[in-house]
Amino acid sequence: MALFLGLFIAIAISLSFGSVSLSRSELWAALLKEGSRINQTIVWDLRLPRVISAIVVGAALGMSGSLLQGMLRNGLASPFLLGISSGAGLAAVLIIGLKVWDIWLPLGAWLGAVIAMAIVFALAKTKGEISVERLILGGVATSALFAALQTMLLLMSRDGQVQAALTWLMGSLNGRGWEELTIVGPSVVIALVLGCLLARQVNLLNLGDDLAVGLGSSLVRSRLLIGAVATLLTAGAVSIAGLVGFIGLLVPHGVRLLVGNDYRLVLPFSAIGGALVLCIADLFARLGPIELPVGIVTSIMGAPVFMWLLYRRSGSTTRG
Repeated sequence: MALFLGLFIAIAISLSFGSVSLSRSELWAALLKEGSRINQTIVWDLRLPRVISAIVVGAALGMSGSLLQGMLRNGLASPFLLGISSGAGLAAVLIIGLKVWDIWLPLGAWLGAVIAMAIVFALAKTKGEISVERLILGGVATSALFAALQTMLLLMSRDGQVQAALTWLMGSLNGRGWEELTIVGPSVVIALVLGCLLARQVNLLNLGDDLAVGLGSSLVRSRLLIGAVATLLTAGAVSIAGLVGFIGLLVPHGVRLLVGNDYRLVLPFSAIGGALVLCIADLFARLGPIELPVGIVTSIMGAPVFMWLLYRRSGSTTRG
């Protein structure tokens, strides 16, 4: 309940504050398409699509990280670790270098993420099974390769293209409108629903391979389904906002502290928590004198919290 209330408050504040502040009455009138035309434009054309984009992207990253951590039984698992984000980033840099920016960037980033995850799963498959260790190692190797190719392409690009690519790679919601939401939003919503339906499979995998097989779960099929949904979520998120770090890694940890390890609760609450965190981060990103990429803000917010979680866990292990 607290997450829902926090998200509602974050949405209201995000719609009210910015370079032009709106009172509660002005905001309500603009939402109803009454009063000042300028206020209506600010709310409907600028802030509302941006806030909804933050909700969609945050929810997708939060649930994606939760699915991957549950599937791999690894608290460090995230879209970045498995190379999904790097694949999307490489595709985006290629498209920006080819000067096809508007329509093809979301689709290209989505395809890049899907191709990266397909490579990782192909590397992880051995003797008809998908090895967790090989999945993680394949993800690290793929991520490193794609990151190196990104850097090489950036060094070979012109200054204007480098600036555009870096802005996207750092993660930003600036200028996101209804077009991006119309293209990507429906697939993300469908993937969120599918992710919630996979909660039982994630719970079984989280118990260990032997016990999951004993309870009738197919390890290969379950990991392929969970990995595919996580990839769709991440691909949709990065195609809208670029590479936004720490949400997929950090939010599931916080949610498990609140609701426990039952993924029937962890998955939907990770989506809500991710939406809340990204809404707050985007608000901070645009309240200063210079707007920051939201990916920088999530890293500044997330890194100290994650360090504290690691310190707390190490402290409890020592006492135990």
